[in-house]
Amino acid sequence: QVQLVESGGGLVQAGGSLRLSCVASGRIGSNSAMGWFRQAPGKEREFVAALFWSGGYTEYSDSVMDRFTISRDNSKNTVYLEMSDLKPDDTAVYYCALDIWHGGVYNVAQEYDYWGQGTQVTVSA
Repeated sequence: QVQLVESGGGLVQAGGSLRLSCVASGRIGSNSAMGWFRQAPGKEREFVAALFWSGGYTEYSDSVMDRFTISRDNSKNTVYLEMSDLKPDDTAVYYCALDIWHGGVYNVAQEYDYWGQGTQVTVSA
């Protein structure tokens, strides 16, 4: 069983920045992928960004491309989401997720096996 714990959410003004962290208990395998998703009130959960744990391949949704950066620290079993130029539309609960044996699809929530509890990000206008 793997546990994922997110942190770093908060309230920020539009144009500001935040960094989210997600620590995974246990070792993450070389064929795993880690992703970030978000869910705003009344909306479905949507893909934000993901990376392949070994090799560092990354993928982003169009809405966050060039503003958000996903990265990892293998030694700390941690994945980060650096968010800049935040907009009110970025307001959501952000979840990290782990796909134990990655099959090539990053942006589908059903591909992921474990989820964190979420961290709230609120961007004021």
